[in-house]
Amino acid sequence: MSQTIEVASITDTGKSRDNNEDSIATNTDLGLVVLADGMGGHRAGEVASGLAVEIISRHMVDKLSGAEKEALSDELSFEAESIKQAVELANATVHETAQAKVECAGMGSTVVAAMFHADKISIAHVGDSRLYRLRDKKLEQITEDHSVVQELLSRGLISEEEALTAFNKNLVTRALGVEATVIVDVTEEDTRQNDVYLLCSDGLSDVLPDKEIENHLLNGAGDLDVIAMKMVNDVNSKGGPDNISIILVRT
Repeated sequence: MSQTIEVASITDTGKSRDNNEDSIATNTDLGLVVLADGMGGHRAGEVASGLAVEIISRHMVDKLSGAEKEALSDELSFEAESIKQAVELANATVHETAQAKVECAGMGSTVVAAMFHADKISIAHVGDSRLYRLRDKKLEQITEDHSVVQELLSRGLISEEEALTAFNKNLVTRALGVEATVIVDVTEEDTRQNDVYLLCSDGLSDVLPDKEIENHLLNGAGDLDVIAMKMVNDVNSKGGPDNISIILVRT
Protein backbone atom coordinates (compact mmCIF):
# COMPACT_ATOMS: atom_id res chain seq x y z
CA MET A 1 0.00 0.00 0.00
CA SER A 2 1.52 3.31 -1.08
CA GLN A 3 1.62 6.37 1.16
CA THR A 4 -0.06 9.65 0.43
CA ILE A 5 2.83 11.85 -0.61
CA GLU A 6 3.30 15.35 -1.98
CA VAL A 7 5.89 15.59 -4.76
CA ALA A 8 7.66 18.38 -6.66
CA SER A 9 10.34 17.86 -9.29
CA ILE A 10 12.51 19.86 -11.64
CA THR A 11 15.41 19.22 -14.00
CA ASP A 12 17.54 21.98 -15.49
CA THR A 13 20.41 21.97 -17.97
CA GLY A 14 22.43 24.44 -15.90
CA LYS A 15 24.67 27.19 -17.28
CA SER A 16 27.65 25.24 -18.62
CA ARG A 17 26.20 22.27 -20.50
CA ASP A 18 24.55 22.15 -23.91
CA ASN A 19 22.27 19.23 -23.10
CA ASN A 20 20.66 17.64 -20.06
CA GLU A 21 21.87 14.11 -19.29
CA ASP A 22 19.69 13.80 -16.16
CA SER A 23 16.33 12.02 -16.19
CA ILE A 24 13.59 11.96 -13.56
CA ALA A 25 10.21 10.27 -13.06
CA THR A 26 7.54 10.49 -10.37
CA ASN A 27 4.43 8.39 -9.80
CA THR A 28 2.46 9.57 -6.77
CA ASP A 29 -0.14 6.79 -7.15
CA LEU A 30 2.57 4.19 -6.67
CA GLY A 31 4.68 6.26 -4.30
CA LEU A 32 7.64 5.96 -6.69
CA VAL A 33 10.32 8.55 -7.51
CA VAL A 34 13.40 7.95 -9.68
CA LEU A 35 16.38 10.18 -10.58
CA ALA A 36 19.31 9.29 -12.84
CA ASP A 37 22.42 11.19 -13.97
CA GLY A 38 23.87 9.87 -17.24
CA MET A 39 27.43 9.90 -18.50
CA GLY A 40 28.93 9.30 -21.94
CA GLY A 41 29.75 11.25 -25.08
CA HIS A 42 27.56 12.03 -28.08
CA ARG A 43 24.48 12.43 -25.87
CA ALA A 44 24.81 8.80 -24.76
CA GLY A 45 24.40 9.97 -21.15
CA GLU A 46 20.86 11.05 -22.00
CA VAL A 47 20.20 7.59 -23.41
CA ALA A 48 21.59 5.85 -20.32
CA SER A 49 19.67 7.90 -17.76
CA GLY A 50 16.49 7.81 -19.84
CA LEU A 51 16.68 4.03 -20.15
CA ALA A 52 17.35 3.64 -16.44
CA VAL A 53 14.35 5.72 -15.40
CA GLU A 54 12.05 4.08 -17.97
CA ILE A 55 13.02 0.51 -17.05
CA ILE A 56 12.77 1.08 -13.30
CA SER A 57 9.39 2.83 -13.60
CA ARG A 58 7.94 0.15 -15.87
CA HIS A 59 9.22 -2.71 -13.70
CA MET A 60 7.73 -1.19 -10.56
CA VAL A 61 4.35 -0.61 -12.24
CA ASP A 62 4.30 -4.26 -13.34
CA LYS A 63 5.39 -5.54 -9.93
CA LEU A 64 2.99 -3.45 -7.89
CA SER A 65 -0.01 -4.12 -10.11
CA GLY A 66 0.38 -7.88 -9.54
CA ALA A 67 -1.91 -9.70 -7.15
CA GLU A 68 0.86 -11.31 -5.11
CA LYS A 69 2.98 -8.99 -2.98
CA GLU A 70 4.79 -11.39 -0.71
CA ALA A 71 8.36 -10.64 0.35
CA LEU A 72 10.86 -12.36 -1.93
CA SER A 73 13.57 -12.66 0.71
CA ASP A 74 13.89 -12.71 4.49
CA GLU A 75 16.02 -9.55 4.56
CA LEU A 76 13.97 -7.19 2.39
CA SER A 77 10.32 -6.21 2.06
CA PHE A 78 8.52 -6.88 -1.21
CA GLU A 79 8.91 -3.23 -2.18
CA ALA A 80 12.62 -3.09 -1.36
CA GLU A 81 13.32 -6.32 -3.21
CA SER A 82 11.28 -5.10 -6.20
CA ILE A 83 13.11 -1.78 -6.45
CA LYS A 84 16.46 -3.58 -6.17
CA GLN A 85 15.44 -5.89 -9.02
CA ALA A 86 14.30 -2.88 -11.05
CA VAL A 87 17.72 -1.22 -10.73
CA GLU A 88 19.49 -4.50 -11.61
CA LEU A 89 17.29 -4.82 -14.71
CA ALA A 90 18.06 -1.21 -15.66
CA ASN A 91 21.78 -1.95 -15.32
CA ALA A 92 21.52 -4.94 -17.65
CA THR A 93 19.53 -2.94 -20.21
CA VAL A 94 21.95 0.01 -20.21
CA HIS A 95 24.92 -2.36 -20.47
CA GLU A 96 23.40 -4.33 -23.36
CA THR A 97 22.55 -1.11 -25.22
CA ALA A 98 26.08 0.23 -24.70
CA GLN A 99 27.49 -3.00 -26.13
CA ALA A 100 25.11 -3.09 -29.10
CA LYS A 101 25.31 0.52 -30.29
CA VAL A 102 28.63 2.11 -31.23
CA GLU A 103 27.39 5.60 -30.41
CA CYS A 104 26.48 4.41 -26.90
CA ALA A 105 29.77 2.66 -26.09
CA GLY A 106 30.97 3.43 -22.58
CA MET A 107 27.77 5.10 -21.43
CA GLY A 108 26.51 4.73 -17.88
CA SER A 109 24.32 6.36 -15.28
CA THR A 110 23.91 6.91 -11.59
CA VAL A 111 20.48 6.26 -10.11
CA VAL A 112 18.60 6.84 -6.89
CA ALA A 113 15.07 5.45 -6.62
CA ALA A 114 12.66 5.49 -3.70
CA MET A 115 9.39 3.72 -3.01
CA PHE A 116 7.04 5.08 -0.34
CA HIS A 117 4.74 2.42 1.11
CA ALA A 118 2.79 2.03 4.36
CA ASP A 119 5.00 3.96 6.82
CA LYS A 120 8.28 3.14 5.11
CA ILE A 121 10.62 4.28 2.36
CA SER A 122 12.62 1.74 0.36
CA ILE A 123 15.67 3.23 -1.37
CA ALA A 124 17.93 1.75 -4.05
CA HIS A 125 20.94 3.61 -5.40
CA VAL A 126 24.08 3.28 -7.49
CA GLY A 127 26.61 6.10 -7.91
CA ASP A 128 26.68 9.58 -6.39
CA SER A 129 23.15 10.86 -6.89
CA ARG A 130 21.83 11.34 -3.38
CA LEU A 131 18.80 11.03 -1.12
CA TYR A 132 18.52 13.32 1.90
CA ARG A 133 15.88 13.53 4.63
CA LEU A 134 14.80 16.63 6.51
CA ARG A 135 13.33 15.63 9.90
CA ASP A 136 12.85 17.83 12.95
CA LYS A 137 14.51 20.69 11.04
CA LYS A 138 17.71 18.67 10.54
CA LEU A 139 19.04 17.48 7.20
CA GLU A 140 20.65 14.04 6.94
CA GLN A 141 22.14 12.30 3.91
CA ILE A 142 20.65 8.79 3.83
CA THR A 143 22.56 7.35 0.86
CA GLU A 144 26.34 7.03 0.74
CA ASP A 145 28.07 8.05 -2.48
CA HIS A 146 29.81 5.39 -4.54
CA SER A 147 32.73 7.67 -5.35
CA VAL A 148 36.49 7.93 -5.00
CA VAL A 149 36.11 10.87 -2.62
CA GLN A 150 33.68 8.98 -0.38
CA GLU A 151 36.10 6.05 -0.18
CA LEU A 152 38.90 8.43 0.86
CA LEU A 153 36.58 10.00 3.44
CA SER A 154 35.53 6.63 4.81
CA ARG A 155 39.16 5.63 5.22
CA GLY A 156 39.99 8.89 7.00
CA LEU A 157 42.45 9.91 4.28
CA ILE A 158 40.81 13.29 3.63
CA SER A 159 38.64 15.65 5.67
CA GLU A 160 35.08 16.79 4.92
CA GLU A 161 36.51 20.21 3.92
CA GLU A 162 39.05 18.61 1.55
CA ALA A 163 36.30 16.50 0.02
CA LEU A 164 34.37 19.60 -1.05
CA THR A 165 37.21 20.80 -3.27
CA ALA A 166 38.74 17.45 -4.31
CA PHE A 167 39.72 17.44 -8.00
CA ASN A 168 38.37 13.91 -8.44
CA LYS A 169 35.06 14.35 -6.63
CA ASN A 170 33.05 13.40 -9.72
CA LEU A 171 34.75 10.02 -10.18
CA VAL A 172 32.22 7.32 -9.31
CA THR A 173 33.22 3.82 -8.27
CA ARG A 174 29.89 2.30 -9.27
CA ALA A 175 27.46 3.13 -12.08
CA LEU A 176 24.68 1.51 -14.09
CA GLY A 177 25.70 -0.03 -17.40
CA VAL A 178 29.46 -0.15 -16.94
CA GLU A 179 29.45 -3.89 -16.18
CA ALA A 180 26.93 -6.64 -16.88
CA THR A 181 26.04 -6.74 -13.17
CA VAL A 182 26.11 -4.12 -10.45
CA ILE A 183 25.89 -4.06 -6.65
CA VAL A 184 22.81 -2.08 -5.62
CA ASP A 185 22.69 -0.50 -2.17
CA VAL A 186 19.23 -0.91 -0.64
CA THR A 187 18.06 0.93 2.47
CA GLU A 188 14.69 0.84 4.21
CA GLU A 189 13.65 3.44 6.76
CA ASP A 190 10.52 4.33 8.71
CA THR A 191 8.87 7.56 7.58
CA ARG A 192 7.17 10.16 9.75
CA GLN A 193 4.49 12.68 8.96
CA ASN A 194 5.99 15.87 7.49
CA ASP A 195 9.37 14.35 6.66
CA VAL A 196 10.78 15.95 3.50
CA TYR A 197 12.96 13.80 1.23
CA LEU A 198 15.29 15.23 -1.39
CA LEU A 199 16.64 13.22 -4.32
CA CYS A 200 19.25 15.10 -6.33
CA SER A 201 21.99 14.77 -8.91
CA ASP A 202 25.49 16.00 -8.11
CA GLY A 203 24.73 19.15 -10.06
CA LEU A 204 23.03 20.31 -6.86
CA SER A 205 25.12 18.68 -4.13
CA ASP A 206 28.49 19.62 -5.68
CA VAL A 207 27.54 23.31 -5.64
CA LEU A 208 25.40 23.79 -2.53
CA PRO A 209 26.82 22.58 0.81
CA ASP A 210 24.44 20.54 2.95
CA LYS A 211 23.82 23.52 5.25
CA GLU A 212 22.62 25.65 2.33
CA ILE A 213 20.37 22.83 1.11
CA GLU A 214 18.96 22.56 4.64
CA ASN A 215 18.31 26.31 4.73
CA HIS A 216 16.41 26.15 1.44
CA LEU A 217 14.23 23.34 2.76
CA LEU A 218 13.53 25.19 6.01
CA ASN A 219 12.92 28.62 4.48
CA GLY A 220 10.66 27.77 1.55
CA ALA A 221 7.38 28.33 3.43
CA GLY A 222 6.50 24.69 2.82
CA ASP A 223 5.92 25.05 -0.93
CA LEU A 224 7.94 22.23 -2.51
CA ASP A 225 7.76 23.65 -6.05
CA VAL A 226 9.07 27.02 -4.86
CA ILE A 227 11.86 25.35 -2.86
CA ALA A 228 12.98 23.27 -5.84
CA MET A 229 13.03 26.28 -8.17
CA LYS A 230 14.94 28.41 -5.66
CA MET A 231 17.59 25.73 -5.29
CA VAL A 232 18.03 25.50 -9.06
CA ASN A 233 18.26 29.29 -9.31
CA ASP A 234 20.83 29.34 -6.50
CA VAL A 235 23.01 26.76 -8.26
CA ASN A 236 22.76 28.64 -11.57
CA SER A 237 23.67 31.92 -9.85
CA LYS A 238 26.87 30.17 -8.74
CA GLY A 239 27.73 29.19 -12.32
CA GLY A 240 25.50 26.14 -12.86
CA PRO A 241 28.45 23.89 -13.83
CA ASP A 242 26.33 20.78 -14.39
CA ASN A 243 22.78 19.60 -15.01
CA ILE A 244 20.62 19.99 -11.90
CA SER A 245 17.82 17.60 -10.98
CA ILE A 246 15.70 17.66 -7.84
CA ILE A 247 12.78 15.60 -6.55
CA LEU A 248 11.17 16.65 -3.27
CA VAL A 249 8.73 14.42 -1.40
CA ARG A 250 6.75 15.29 1.72
CA THR A 251 5.19 12.41 3.66
